[in-house]
Amino acid sequence: AIVRTPAPSVVNGLRSDASAMPDFETVAREHHAYVAALRAAGLSVDVLPALDAFPDSVFVEDPAFVLPQSAILLRPGAPSRLGEREEIRGALIRHFGNIAELSEGEYADGGDVLVTPKTVFIGLSARTNRAGAQALQAHLQSLDREVRIVETPAGILHFKTASSLLAEDTILCTRPMAQSGVFDGFRLVVTPEGEDAAANALRVNDIVLLGDRFSGTLALIRELGLHVETLATTEIAKLDAGLSCMSLRW
Repeated sequence: AIVRTPAPSVVNGLRSDASAMPDFETVAREHHAYVAALRAAGLSVDVLPALDAFPDSVFVEDPAFVLPQSAILLRPGAPSRLGEREEIRGALIRHFGNIAELSEGEYADGGDVLVTPKTVFIGLSARTNRAGAQALQAHLQSLDREVRIVETPAGILHFKTASSLLAEDTILCTRPMAQSGVFDGFRLVVTPEGEDAAANALRVNDIVLLGDRFSGTLALIRELGLHVETLATTEIAKLDAGLSCMSLRW
């Protein structure tokens, strides 16, 4: 996995609720625990240095997309984040060699891309436009991946804000995402009322990482026989972020 240490400027990151000011020291502790959890789940983690010039750069999943055999440099849909792609280029080259990249006018955030065993879903959103989705689709199809471009339900920042993969045939998602029909054919675990933010869980090897505020979702996942580790995400959540946002995994 690739992660990036949060900078003190993270408190100025993009968020829907400007009054929800995160505390830097707490964000740093949450991120440190997150990296430890990735390592405990069996991953080798490349920790990149903080970038104070880019408050949202801790969310490395958005400026790039990775599969075991390839990496693609994306173009984040928020103008303040475009510079992050050049800052992560070196790490991608270090791990993958040659990398593909989106072009001018093609915008896509990695948070809008959900990989399942058979299909890669790309959700159109305020951060991912059709040109970006189609360019990413073309790259992935060249790698023999089936790709579906879909609409992200209204009011949802990223496609993966409201969905995550728990098992090969099982998706954790919010009720609006379930009702959209995009995941027809999958077994769906729907987050309980008041726990929509739990939908951005993260399966790493045999462990599901989940925010520690979501007792109802925790019970549902455990009923599937999956091992769950909970992590504090209170301050990270103030930045409209979840667990998948903070790492690139392959």
